[in-house]
Amino acid sequence: MKMQMSKFTKWASLLLVILMFAVVIAGCGTNAPEATEPNEQGGEINTPSEKPAVDEPKAEEPEIQISRSGAGEYGWLSNTEGQFPITVMDGTGQEVTIEKLPQSIVSLQASHTEISFALGLGDQIVGVSDYCNYPEEALTKDKVGAQDMDVEKILSMMPDLALVTDYHYKSHAGVLDQLKEAGIKVIVINGPTSFDQTYTTIQLIGGVTGTIVKADQIVLDMQQRLAQVIKKAEQVTDVANVWVEVSPAPDIYTTGSGTFMHEMLEAIGATNAAGHLVGWNKLTEEEIVILMPDVIVTTYGYYVDKPEEGVYSRAGWAEVPAIKNKRVYDVDSDTVTRPGPRLIDGVELLGQIIYPDVFK
Repeated sequence: MKMQMSKFTKWASLLLVILMFAVVIAGCGTNAPEATEPNEQGGEINTPSEKPAVDEPKAEEPEIQISRSGAGEYGWLSNTEGQFPITVMDGTGQEVTIEKLPQSIVSLQASHTEISFALGLGDQIVGVSDYCNYPEEALTKDKVGAQDMDVEKILSMMPDLALVTDYHYKSHAGVLDQLKEAGIKVIVINGPTSFDQTYTTIQLIGGVTGTIVKADQIVLDMQQRLAQVIKKAEQVTDVANVWVEVSPAPDIYTTGSGTFMHEMLEAIGATNAAGHLVGWNKLTEEEIVILMPDVIVTTYGYYVDKPEEGVYSRAGWAEVPAIKNKRVYDVDSDTVTRPGPRLIDGVELLGQIIYPDVFK
């Protein structure tokens, strides 16, 4: 009898162990919160119950989606690549329909000329403004005036398309009417004051010339490079106060908010010393000294010899940080004021000049 009880006790004990093991296994399958355990510094570290997934490589730059729905202020009504007719609303708010792909183009603005060449339209450009100087090929094209258009010469060329500005529309509407009456399609483009408006201008010119896909590529490249600049600027710790001169003494003009230079300085993490002003402004030397800039950037070296030396030699400026630390630089005006593809070169250059350790 004792032997039988002993066997029964052994079997009961074995059964109890099996049941307890089953309970433990079931408990491991629940969604209980992950346990934590102290790390060496006394904090907590997560101990996941499942094997962590392999991290995906992080993108080097933010994903940017090109959009031309509406194309900003110009209101695309049709934007199929290379298919005509195409209808757009130009800077005057008027709809312009271009029936077929333009074979000859006249550009009355330096930025429009740069954009056109960047779009691969060099062969179609037959006339440019007196100030069109880039790319080098633009210098070989016939000149057709600037703010005052040479209407006779333009009419003799009979281009399919004329790219003009809002200044031409406001000041020479009668001339534009002559061009239209002769059968020339006229597109009035408002002067951009920001990167976004420049993108819109590039896409507009691309749309009316059958090169919208190339225009999108240019815009995307500019957006990605600008995003990289802004990302790098997060490393800036000692913010520089920057004074910009777009004309020399005695009539010193600077660039306030609402301008490309202001947007560029913001992008690289700098402060515009004239940011409290709007647009282009004339200041005296005494007013500038009060701003005590850390860096001075001039943009008129293309017509003033050694502009940096002129700034260093100004009376009463010895205590200005930019003068004391020899931080006066001249940059190519066209890359920081002309609304075209090279604007991104300008902002990258400013970064390298002002924060060389960050923008190597």
